[in-house]
Amino acid sequence: MTLIYVIVFALLGGIGSLLLASSVLLVKPPTMERWLPVLISFSTGTLLGAAFLGMIPHAAEQLPVTTVIQWVLVGVVVFYVLEKLLVWRHCHKHGCEVHASAGALMIVGDSVHNFVDGIVIAAAFLESTPLGVAAAISTIFHEIPQELGEFLILLKSGFSRRRALLLNAGSSLATLVGALLAYFLFSQAQALGSYMLAFAAASFLYVALADLIPSRRGKMSLQASLLELLLVLAGIAVILLVMHGH
Repeated sequence: MTLIYVIVFALLGGIGSLLLASSVLLVKPPTMERWLPVLISFSTGTLLGAAFLGMIPHAAEQLPVTTVIQWVLVGVVVFYVLEKLLVWRHCHKHGCEVHASAGALMIVGDSVHNFVDGIVIAAAFLESTPLGVAAAISTIFHEIPQELGEFLILLKSGFSRRRALLLNAGSSLATLVGALLAYFLFSQAQALGSYMLAFAAASFLYVALADLIPSRRGKMSLQASLLELLLVLAGIAVILLVMHGH
């Protein structure tokens, strides 16, 4: 049954988020620009919630806290290096300088990121179903603004909508590949699960703290700031409900 959960939620995290993002392209650009900050703020909350309320505590049940923290730190450094080597950056605006002239490299980097997402989902489900669902929800919501941003860059670079969709669909399948590989590896070596969970938590924290939150920096009204805070808290609340609702 766990394998079925892993496959279904890996597909939802990869292809599902891609389809949701592509459907947003049917919306007029001004409307899309208004909703993108909402997605970013909410997904920030789900990522933080999944990491701090689910992954790290579960890993600490099997490993010393110092070991868990060390693996989280190692993960942050690894993802930092990956970003530098593969230009692994989430685009949330039209003029993304990092990806503007690197369409192919962007797809490669996205494939690596989706592969890691698959590992995260599988590792979480091997610990518990609620944790797996929480990880999948976080993946879906942080993938939507990423996929949407990449669509915008590819279209602006001259790709047709069909080709942009096919390229992103191909990279999204890496989520399923990573999930299946992690499932069978962890099934054979269950002791790796807690280490991988701490490492995976670093992925969520890195995306939230190094990418999503900085993308929303800048001067804004008090009302807009409060709305973003509420959306972040809403994302955390959703993960909390998932974790304690089973």
